[in-house]
Amino acid sequence: MFLSAQDIEALEGVRKVHFLNTKAVRINKSLGEAVGTTQLGIHQISVPPGHFSTEYHCHRYEEEAIYVLSGRGMVTLGEQKRPIGPGDFIGCPTNGVAHEMYNDGDEPLVCLVVGQRLAQDVCDYPRQGKRLYRNSGEWNLIDHAAIEYIQR
Repeated sequence: MFLSAQDIEALEGVRKVHFLNTKAVRINKSLGEAVGTTQLGIHQISVPPGHFSTEYHCHRYEEEAIYVLSGRGMVTLGEQKRPIGPGDFIGCPTNGVAHEMYNDGDEPLVCLVVGQRLAQDVCDYPRQGKRLYRNSGEWNLIDHAAIEYIQR
């Protein structure tokens, strides 16, 4: 399948607000869905000024990659903050550090975001003290304090 630049421009973006952070707002164009990919999520996202791309999080099983197309912002990787702009690349391996992007500029921060689409994943939200278990379309959110660790 093929999408031209004009096709991508014409795609209707979907406004998404993260369920744990109302300041995490982005306009999402699912390029992968438009061409029929099922194992990779491929999205062009646009983060408005003064907003985050998502809630600060890290995946246990899925990998993510982000390529900045336009705009400026800050990426947080663990405890480190770095300015980002066009041409910058961010890789988020499994069991890596928690991450988020923030648009501190005055124009949209536009990025290409690629991530796996595994049937199961575990995602931690350290600032919220929450863990999300995702299993074949079912999502279960639990407080970190309620997790019972079993030694084997």
